[in-house]
Amino acid sequence: MSNPDSRFASTNQTTQERLTTNTVGLVALSDFRKRRAEVIEQQERELREAAATGTNGSAVATPDRSQTGTPDPNASETSNPARKKVKRRKAGAAKLSFGDDENNVEETEDKSDGGVAGKTTTTGEKKIKFKANSSVSVIPRAMTKSALRREAEEREVLRKEFLAKQEAVKATDIAVPFVFYDGTNIPGGTVRVKKGDYIWVFLDKSRKVGAELGVGEKANARREWARVGVDDLMLVRGNVIIPHHYEFLFFIMNKSKGPGGRLLFDYSIQPASQQNTEAITVDPLSTAASRAAKSLVDVSTLEGASDEAAFTKVVDRRWYERNKHIYPASVWQEFDPEKNYQIEVRRDLGGNTFFYS
Repeated sequence: MSNPDSRFASTNQTTQERLTTNTVGLVALSDFRKRRAEVIEQQERELREAAATGTNGSAVATPDRSQTGTPDPNASETSNPARKKVKRRKAGAAKLSFGDDENNVEETEDKSDGGVAGKTTTTGEKKIKFKANSSVSVIPRAMTKSALRREAEEREVLRKEFLAKQEAVKATDIAVPFVFYDGTNIPGGTVRVKKGDYIWVFLDKSRKVGAELGVGEKANARREWARVGVDDLMLVRGNVIIPHHYEFLFFIMNKSKGPGGRLLFDYSIQPASQQNTEAITVDPLSTAASRAAKSLVDVSTLEGASDEAAFTKVVDRRWYERNKHIYPASVWQEFDPEKNYQIEVRRDLGGNTFFYS
């Protein structure tokens, strides 16, 4: 007669059989180890529950250690559950990371009699958080429409300020003392020009000064000066011939230097300081030209009035064509903005090097 209790007894299954039932197809080695550990843990939990309730222990299958892995010489540790650590990689698909955090993950399982296993995860390295570099002087800003509009407005304000300052500099009066040169220096006086004027404006004013003074050896020098045009005159600053189409402001802003390292036009790039003007009574019979003449500052008080007059020469072009092979006209050269006069080797028309400045 068969035992009636046998129908309620669970079928004995070894660890290998349960592992085969729970594992379908090819799996990774890490997943296989995880499932094997879960099967062993489940069998041990069933064994403890059966012992606690007094059920026939033979009904619960004992984990088959011989078929699940390499025999352990310390078999006594398996029979007496104690605290142990199992290190394995964290299950799951590998994620993109800047550090190998998965290799530093350690899972600890604490097992005690009748207790529930607890897991503690510790990381070997501290996670690095990316943040803005505070050592950078320029902090980038978000390029939104409002930010772009604000930057455009700021640029427009700066552009207007620059143009206003440049116009103020151009309108500043300066004094240019000069001499007429025809082999000897003939005093010419001082001409008032603006920093924004062209060189031909200075030559035209110097022509009028020459006509007033009657510079020349001929008796009808004034008539001769009246016939002279701006194109017939040359401005020689030091040993450099300045072309007519340049502005004074060009040389002032670029601080252009001649062969001796001296500035061609040594004037300030700042506009004239605003002076307090007193109330002037307006004569109803005066003209606009007379009122402008009264408002002009004395030329002797302007910037550059005390400069050396012989440094600026007004030369008749026809005289230069006849005497350009004779010193000092032989060392004069036309201004070239791309040329560095400080490092050039000065030579005469014959190619001979000058050994003096």
